[in-house]
Amino acid sequence: MATKRRKLGNPLALAVMVLLTEKPMHPYEIAQTLRRRGKDASLKINYGSLYTVVQNLEKHGFVEVSEVQRQGNRPERTLYGITDTGREEATEWLSDLLAVPALEFPIFEAALSLMGLLHPDEVVRLLEERLDTLEVRAASARGGMEKLHETLPRLFLIESEFKLHMIEAEAAWVRDFLGELKAGTFPGVKEWRTFHETGEVPAEYLKLEGGDVERP
Repeated sequence: MATKRRKLGNPLALAVMVLLTEKPMHPYEIAQTLRRRGKDASLKINYGSLYTVVQNLEKHGFVEVSEVQRQGNRPERTLYGITDTGREEATEWLSDLLAVPALEFPIFEAALSLMGLLHPDEVVRLLEERLDTLEVRAASARGGMEKLHETLPRLFLIESEFKLHMIEAEAAWVRDFLGELKAGTFPGVKEWRTFHETGEVPAEYLKLEGGDVERP
């Protein structure tokens, strides 16, 4: 399945459309429902940006005004419902996101690709700091999920479960990599250390400049 360029690219727009398949809502209710279901852990939600998202969805014909409520002297509230076009867009968009891995450029991956600038001992110190943070985040995520599971079914929390597994997987990788650096078993660590301690570029590194090196 190939992805296509969409009129809206903000995942919050998709979340709004999915939520409106349940019933018409006004923007504030949408924001509160998303937060109550723990979606603010995966989506950046604030009322101002949400209102803009809803306006853009209406502009493209994905949602429409369903009802305008007036109660006494209180400000009127505009409820929005999803259109048939919006339902089709949400279905196709969600299907693409689930089926097609996106080519992303994580900042940690970029940092790893450039870590040779630092001394191996400094990399160890920094990664130990990162590992501590990851372990704290994992513990916090587990606690949060346990609390949410008291009121929400797993279907509504599956992204939190995925996020926790990704944190734990990264922590496991960092832990193993740290073990290699500390034990001196990481290939090339001796030359890496020599470069920083003497300023001399190891012969093995100079050979790499003679031709292209295949990367995975």
